[in-house]
Amino acid sequence: MKKGLDAGTAFEILSIDIADVDVGKNIGAILQTDQAEADKKIAQAKAEQRRALAVAQEQEMKARVQEMRAKVVEAEAEVPKAMAEALRKGKLGVMDYYNLKNIEADTSMRDSISETSKKKENK
Repeated sequence: MKKGLDAGTAFEILSIDIADVDVGKNIGAILQTDQAEADKKIAQAKAEQRRALAVAQEQEMKARVQEMRAKVVEAEAEVPKAMAEALRKGKLGVMDYYNLKNIEADTSMRDSISETSKKKENK
């Protein structure tokens, strides 16, 4: 309108300068881009949530392992007490006690030998 193109009929317009034509924004493309960005942020948030849950579960499992180890140590501490009580009541003889200690020493020796052979294999 500023250029006076509306003065005549449509047949009088012979050319249009494309540099003067304003092209509107492609709203559909902008909306799709915004939606894709929002979807990406949602996916990242969900991934972070899953990662945080996995870390929390790992920490929980480590705490359970420590708790179980504490129970094992506690139970192992009861063994000498139970053996002393059995010796006092005569349910465990001195020879039984010596045989038990011999088996423990043998087991310890075998474990030591097996650890040494494993170290040699790894070299």
